[in-house]
Amino acid sequence: MKTIIIALAALVPVLAMADHHKETPAAKTEAPSPLRHIVCLKFKEDASPAQIKNIEKEFAALKGKIDTITGLEWGTNVSPEDRAKGFTHCFVVSFKDMAGLKVYGPHDAHQAFVKILKPILDDVFVFDFVAR
Repeated sequence: MKTIIIALAALVPVLAMADHHKETPAAKTEAPSPLRHIVCLKFKEDASPAQIKNIEKEFAALKGKIDTITGLEWGTNVSPEDRAKGFTHCFVVSFKDMAGLKVYGPHDAHQAFVKILKPILDDVFVFDFVAR
């Protein structure tokens, strides 16, 4: 009987700790991971520096025009590997989730941007992923 009492006494802290680590309903509901929308641009050979500069400015301005954009970074290729295949610009647009991206595509501001981009665009590479 003494052995059983000692064994039960040893289990009390373990059981209390196990109860402490139970998931609460809030812990089960994880926030969705952010979505990244990668856009790499390759311009036509006859695109002027002024036209390209305007594209940079207008793409960056989308963050202030489309509420679902949570972040926007961009830059030009600086890789020494010579594997960019003619793509010179990369834009990383962040959204809270896929729903944010779905608002972005047909948004009037995005569609207006696409209209000024298309005449000087040679190729585009788009890749979307959920950040980990």
